[in-house]
Amino acid sequence: MTLQTLKRQQHSLSIAERQIRILDDHEAIGIDSFEQKIDPIGMMPLKPISVDIFQVNVGKMCNQVCKHCHVDAGPDRKEIMTRETMQQCLDALKLSKATTVDLTGGAPEMNPDFRWFVEEISKLGKSIIVRCNLTIILANPKYHDLPEFFKKHKVNVVSSLPSFTARRTDAQRGDGVFEKSIKALQMLNEIGYAKEGTGLKLDLVYNPSGAFLPDDQDTLKNEFERKLKENFNIVFNDLYAITNLPVSRFLDYLVNSNNYEEYMNELVNAFNPTTVEGVMCRSMISIGWDGYLYDCDFNQMLEMKLRDGAPDHIKDFDLDKLMAREISINQHCFGCTAGAGSSCGGTTTN
Repeated sequence: MTLQTLKRQQHSLSIAERQIRILDDHEAIGIDSFEQKIDPIGMMPLKPISVDIFQVNVGKMCNQVCKHCHVDAGPDRKEIMTRETMQQCLDALKLSKATTVDLTGGAPEMNPDFRWFVEEISKLGKSIIVRCNLTIILANPKYHDLPEFFKKHKVNVVSSLPSFTARRTDAQRGDGVFEKSIKALQMLNEIGYAKEGTGLKLDLVYNPSGAFLPDDQDTLKNEFERKLKENFNIVFNDLYAITNLPVSRFLDYLVNSNNYEEYMNELVNAFNPTTVEGVMCRSMISIGWDGYLYDCDFNQMLEMKLRDGAPDHIKDFDLDKLMAREISINQHCFGCTAGAGSSCGGTTTN
């Protein structure tokens, strides 16, 4: 049976307000609030240190429906960024000091203006990250040349691969995903990705398959390197171990499996104060498919817009006002500060 998005099911947790209601009720499960944890270490209010990264969600449409997806992405999602909003992002980039544009979705490649957007960002001399689920490359002939397109624009491809085995990967991301992912990685390797001297960076993302924290990132990288090389002759650059945050479909999984209280306690007990300075929301801005601004991708999915007079929309970009804002927090933030920390670039501490 194919997994459906929460929105398609008309599920109560497809509504951000209801997710926040669960997260807010921390006293009911006997844990501190995130504010109570960061106030004694002098990090409250949490403030930005830069806007170095524009993370742009170009749409929630995806060819996959993954069990842990915090975006609730899928084929039925019609929220797609328009070229007009993309142009507003480009205009803001010119006013900013950002060095990197991080394109995400859904499957960002499914946006009909995706290639135009990448080309225009490239003209501005910005580094480009595309968060690719890999299977999109094989989903339709019109995507088969994506590896060459990525190569042309020196795109850093960040690829989802939760395991080096088919069983675990397909259990999290859908039947047949592992085989297609392996083929796509081989295609990227064939044109030079992750090969010495090419400057073409290919990174993997690991998410745990259940209600537990990821293993040590360096240990995981070494294991993935060995297994993928031995079994498929695949090489890659870095591996990012990312903690699953209690948002959207993963929150639904936690509640339905009666793991929510235990998982939240695990996150709180693993709180590491040294991770707070490096949380990703302090050096980025998240831009929704409709152009609205958020502190991070998770706040975006919880519809927690910017505060303190910061601009609501990318068309009103103002770096000074963005730097003066206080970052919005809630209990999901424990996911970024547990253990070695978690961000879109993996762990935040050594």
